Amino acid sequence: MKLSICTDVMGNLSFTDMLDKCVELGVEGIEMTGGGWSKGPHFRADELLADKGLLRQKLKEIEARGLEIAALNCSANPLDPGAMGKRHLKEMKETVQLAGEIGVKKIVTMSGLPEAAPGDMVPNWLVYTKSWPDEMPERDRYQWEDRAFPLWHDLVAHAKACGVEKYALENFSAMLVWNPETLFRLRNEVGAMVGMNLDPSHLFWKGAEPIAVARALGDAIHHVHGKDTRIERGLADVNGLLELKEVTDVANRSWNYVAVGAGHDLQYWKEFFSVVGMMGYNGWVSLEMEDFTMSTEAGIRSSIDALQATIIR
Repeated sequence: MKLSICTDVMGNLSFTDMLDKCVELGVEGIEMTGGGWSKGPHFRADELLADKGLLRQKLKEIEARGLEIAALNCSANPLDPGAMGKRHLKEMKETVQLAGEIGVKKIVTMSGLPEAAPGDMVPNWLVYTKSWPDEMPERDRYQWEDRAFPLWHDLVAHAKACGVEKYALENFSAMLVWNPETLFRLRNEVGAMVGMNLDPSHLFWKGAEPIAVARALGDAIHHVHGKDTRIERGLADVNGLLELKEVTDVANRSWNYVAVGAGHDLQYWKEFFSVVGMMGYNGWVSLEMEDFTMSTEAGIRSSIDALQATIIR
């Protein structure tokens, strides 16, 4: 396994300063954002497709520092029924095209989440039960068969045409694909190009066990994010794990994203990466830093120390 970092956390730095920071931190690769929700400025697909000179310059700067591009990221909702969905789908396709042009074989993204019925204009995450009300089975069928399957057949065909080999879908909340069961529902329809970006942080607060998830996924693990979550004692016990407060309201949330090691100790992470390796994954582990309980710098360095001590070499 090799250690990379999601560069959005350094969005305040210039491209050159970001690369120098990565070298200083001792990571081997970078996961940069081509579009979607992120405002990360370093590797925007539309800009670089339009300016091949700028693209060549940036690739030379990466190579000169001995860094590699671990993946291109486009975290987005291409199934949103409004204008955002159209924009996100366009940017996902541009990110795939850019990846193909520079020889990057993997796209880290999300499945998307559509509306629950024709004419609705708000994405709807159906995670309670199909037993009632009576229209729920049709809502579920519509989201998958009418909306998700056609779009993902198209995205798979687009990736093949561009020479991209893998989509790694993050097991994020408010997405159709958010756990192994939903991943395989899509994968069984559109093929093995679609796998999971195994992000343990989201699994913890959903009540899942990431080590067990890794075993269940097997060769469907396409990418891994190094990210931790802490369930907050005394708060989750009262209010449960469903949480709507701002991520910056760390003192009052039932759970928080934290630096790797601040939620689960290093022995846990050694076992996690050992099992991930046993399942055949020997690729990039990308640090995604979203700990608001400490400074960004402290969180990055603490997480890198933990990951360097626990990933399989």
